[in-house]
Amino acid sequence: MRLRRMTLTIRLLRETDGRWIAGIPELPGVTVYGETPAQAELRAKGLALRVIAEELEHGEMLPMADIPRFSVPA
Repeated sequence: MRLRRMTLTIRLLRETDGRWIAGIPELPGVTVYGETPAQAELRAKGLALRVIAEELEHGEMLPMADIPRFSVPA
């Protein structure tokens, strides 16, 4: 069996108050804040995995991949 990959893009932006916001466009609603870019990225990954698991359990998402992969554009 060949493993398929699902690439999720993490977009990072700095707010005017200094906080970082991370969102994943492929999963609407996955948007989090962090004090640092690394913290925001980690929180986005955690929320994305929870959303994917929930949607799979409820049949709302077809299993697009066996392995999710995250990408943070430079």
